Amino acid sequence: MASRGASETSKLRQNMEEQLDRLMQQLQDLEECREELEEEEYEETKKETLEQLSEFNESLKKLMSGNMTLVDELGGMQLAIQAAISQAFKTPEVIRLFAKKQPGQLRTRLAEMDRDVMVGKLPRDVYTQQKVEILTALRKLGEKLTTEDEAFLAANASATLSHFEKVTASLGKMQSS
Repeated sequence: MASRGASETSKLRQNMEEQLDRLMQQLQDLEECREELEEEEYEETKKETLEQLSEFNESLKKLMSGNMTLVDELGGMQLAIQAAISQAFKTPEVIRLFAKKQPGQLRTRLAEMDRDVMVGKLPRDVYTQQKVEILTALRKLGEKLTTEDEAFLAANASATLSHFEKVTASLGKMQSS
């Protein structure tokens, strides 16, 4: 009897994760194909995808208010969606790893970026932006950052990321009360 609804909850969570993955992949594909698209087409497609993310976020809010067994899993997805909507994170891959609570993969991505910037494969400005996103995501996942990483974050964090930090902190307080 204790497992009543467990399979349904699992299936719902899987469907939600697949929907989030699809939207994040859509954003990533859009960024990768940006050069091939007209500016107007790019902006319109991005706007539509962000609207879909907003609708998905609203669905998550409704589920979270009515189904307590999904609150933890959906909370992470909602934070990732809010990050995408607020455009705090510009890298869909970072958003996806954050939503799935995968700090190990975020750290692996950071190590790959460190290597790529050293060999000139990754421009310094892109490196800085993505490193800030990854470090912010790691911090939000409760990971301990090195003093060097904290200093990098303090020196390079944008106003958008700072706003995201404040919003997620206030959300955390609301959910824990």
